[in-house]
Amino acid sequence: MKVAVLGCGGLGHVHARAYAGIEGVELTAVCDIDAGQAHRLAEELGVAAYADFDVMLGEAEFDVVSIAVPSWLHHAYAVQAARAGKHVVCEKPIALTAEDAREMIEVCEANGVRLFIGHVVRFSPDYVQLKRALDNGAIGSPGVAHASRKGEHPAATHPWYADEAKSGGVIVDFMIHDLDFLRWSFGEVARVFAMVRHDEHLEYALVTLEFESGAVANVEAYWGYPGPFQTKAELAGSGGIVQASSLDSSSIRVHRKASASESGPFDAIPGSPGFQTPYELELRHFIACIRGEVQPIVTAEDALQALEIALAAKESSRIGHPVQLAPTAQGNRGGGHR
Repeated sequence: MKVAVLGCGGLGHVHARAYAGIEGVELTAVCDIDAGQAHRLAEELGVAAYADFDVMLGEAEFDVVSIAVPSWLHHAYAVQAARAGKHVVCEKPIALTAEDAREMIEVCEANGVRLFIGHVVRFSPDYVQLKRALDNGAIGSPGVAHASRKGEHPAATHPWYADEAKSGGVIVDFMIHDLDFLRWSFGEVARVFAMVRHDEHLEYALVTLEFESGAVANVEAYWGYPGPFQTKAELAGSGGIVQASSLDSSSIRVHRKASASESGPFDAIPGSPGFQTPYELELRHFIACIRGEVQPIVTAEDALQALEIALAAKESSRIGHPVQLAPTAQGNRGGGHR
């Protein structure tokens, strides 16, 4: 299978290097509007370099394209690639509007190609173990969740992030990781309430999700955080709590109610980072899906639902009231806890 990468920034490098290490996959080309950046990556990996996607589509041989460009460009390039008969792997968010996301899905279906969106948290060992603990009944019936994600403001190095029309802001670009994870874990969201504060140096969002099951989650996202990048997640249920923190050396912990057969209330699940990054695991999985070997862990419909939750949160922060999500807007059930 032949693959090309569009966008040679940080994630473009990650995608290109990962593909170069997948057996049976040949990276044939990379493309970036910054020709120098494309040539440097191409030289490192021994592939062709392009500065124009149209030219790469016409000249290079590839079956799959990874789209790792700024968010406001996802829709246009995905649609163009699909119409050219290429399978599409696209970084999150799927798009900046639900209408664009739906068109991406529809065009890919109409042209007989697959569309995968990089919700990489579903491949992170920490979060996978959280989900496994929930599904295995380690915490009983789920009730409450907390998740947070904090880091420096990306606009410091990439100014387009400061333009909400291009990035979607901290909820659509950053918090969407946790929105997707929580929907995957707890099922469909019924109602959203959000508050956002931002200035030129920071953007902070606090979102409360009420799930159709009655469970509730509080989610934080913070651009401009003065400390190191960090993530935390906690799922609580009738029988205990499962926690993960990127700052802990032993990152996954399950706290359960004591029983007569246990020596204490604490049960630890060690982290298992392995030698592959979540991005490598994700891309290997997408290739296996295209080959028909496995079913997708995360679908384009899941990505659309995560975007719709994020957009509802933005609307709630604008109007100052909760926003109800219509059941028909989340018609594809995303593998939540049942």
